[in-house]
Amino acid sequence: MESKAVLKFLRVAPRKARLVADEVRGKNVGVALNLLQHSINKRVSSDVYKLIASAVANIQNNNSDVSVNVDELRVKEIQVGSGPILKRFRPRSQGRAFSIYKRMCHISVTVSN
Repeated sequence: MESKAVLKFLRVAPRKARLVADEVRGKNVGVALNLLQHSINKRVSSDVYKLIASAVANIQNNNSDVSVNVDELRVKEIQVGSGPILKRFRPRSQGRAFSIYKRMCHISVTVSN
């Protein structure tokens, strides 16, 4: 059985979110949640923790007729894609403008046996 959860428009650069996603890809759900909660010291790790927990809740609620053992689940796939970019400008010397790109990302997680 598989379950999927998607987080869109997260205000973190995709490059930074991929660092956390690479750490939990392919691991058991319990190990991944433990890593995200205690070991990985990144701001995006709490959002990825909630996303994996949501995917586990989806597989439990959507397949209520079949018992699912949470200890056997693993993070089958986690993808981080780029979202829209907020474009802002900062004033610079001699009347110039310096562009700042505030990037967003979309994260999707698939949890399976």
